[in-house]
Amino acid sequence: MKNLVLFASGSGSNAEKIIEHFKGSDQVRITHIYCNNPSAGIIQRAERLGVPCRVFDRESYKNGTVLKEVQSLRTDWIILAGFLWLIPADFVKAFPQRIVNIHPALLPKFGGKGMYGHFVHEAVVAAGEKESGITIHYVNEHYDEGATIFQSSFPVLPSDTPEDVAKKGQVLEHRDFPKVIESLVLPASS
Repeated sequence: MKNLVLFASGSGSNAEKIIEHFKGSDQVRITHIYCNNPSAGIIQRAERLGVPCRVFDRESYKNGTVLKEVQSLRTDWIILAGFLWLIPADFVKAFPQRIVNIHPALLPKFGGKGMYGHFVHEAVVAAGEKESGITIHYVNEHYDEGATIFQSSFPVLPSDTPEDVAKKGQVLEHRDFPKVIESLVLPASS
């Protein structure tokens, strides 16, 4: 059994799709959700989906308390599903190539600190991009710089608003993220 812990900061729609994807699996279990935002929608989703949710603050994140908890859960993989804080080096060291993030653009474009959600989609439209998409990547100590695992794209039309771009991207996120996670945590050879 592979134990996954999800980290989220927002509404949690990707987290919900991941939980639904692995529901009833005898090989993968979502043990907990960790959230850094006490007013995030993911908290209610977690309760509805029956997954324990732990809300934490910056101090317990930086001083190693959260890492120790996650390790005590016998965690195999950490999945970032809309988590906005930088992952500390001690996490990366404890889970090498086992922390995965999804970014709402085709990295390396439109990545880095402060580039998330609507900020990304606004930048894509402002730059007149002809396409955008999603990037699923390993996490290192820098925002959006870990090795790319998977990308998928969609056309950006001249008439598209940032909201249109967001909706197109979310379709790909919900479709692709759970499947890519499954391919990582349950490689075909196992």
